[in-house]
Amino acid sequence: MTDPSLLRLALPKGRMQQGVLDLLQDAGVSVRVGARAYRPSISLPATDVKLLKPRNVVEMLQAGTRDAGFVGADLVAEREADLVEVCDTGLDPVRIVVAAPLTLLEDGALPARPLTIATEYERLAGGFVARRAQGDHLVRSYGATEVFPPDDADLIVDNTATGSTLEANGLRILEVLMRSTTKLYASRAAWEDPDRRARLVDLRLLIDSVVEARRRVMVEINVAPDRLEALVGILPCLREPTVAGLHGGVGFAVKAAVPREQLATLLPRIRAVGGTDIVVSRIDQLVP
Repeated sequence: MTDPSLLRLALPKGRMQQGVLDLLQDAGVSVRVGARAYRPSISLPATDVKLLKPRNVVEMLQAGTRDAGFVGADLVAEREADLVEVCDTGLDPVRIVVAAPLTLLEDGALPARPLTIATEYERLAGGFVARRAQGDHLVRSYGATEVFPPDDADLIVDNTATGSTLEANGLRILEVLMRSTTKLYASRAAWEDPDRRARLVDLRLLIDSVVEARRRVMVEINVAPDRLEALVGILPCLREPTVAGLHGGVGFAVKAAVPREQLATLLPRIRAVGGTDIVVSRIDQLVP
């Protein structure tokens, strides 16, 4: 019988695995996968961990044999699983799309007749079929869905990160059904249990601190007194920047956590308003 004090956590096996392990490592949570590959050890106290295929993570959360687990939002949506989203890691971003060969299209649109659709996402594709209302037929695929058209299916519903594989197979994306990333989900029973919920909230804090840190860098700048307000006015920081006086009263040192994606345009602007001695450094964890 399972110890009721344990938090039963599922980690995804396969392509999602390393990203989740790296995320936990950066959050200060060590996971060691040894000889018993499906039963890794974890540095979190009173936590039982099992590696499962992503689809099984959803099933075990629904069944209540796992309290929480990391899995793609697309698989949760596909099963219509009644789970609680604890946090979004932002890992493994994909789109679930409708894609078809250009030769199928008539004036850039799908023909108004029954079509055969290959997919691993039967429920999500079913919603598309219902909206089209042309009597389309679904064919269940088990990987490599993009190779079905035009011989074995007219079009596909599949996941894609960049669209390059679809393009290489002569397919055009016609519609995006949903966007998905790897998220931490909890079973309803675990979330309604005060002790397990408190532990999951603590884990969310650790994960969010890394996710937020990965989006930002720390920028440190020296600036003359008469240019301080101009500098502060352009910094896209979380709240307000940290400002400290320099030795001898010759100016100020300003520190702010700014979005990494804005860095290329921000640094020239900092120099333009009088910022000097600029230092950019990585942030490991950031708790707002």
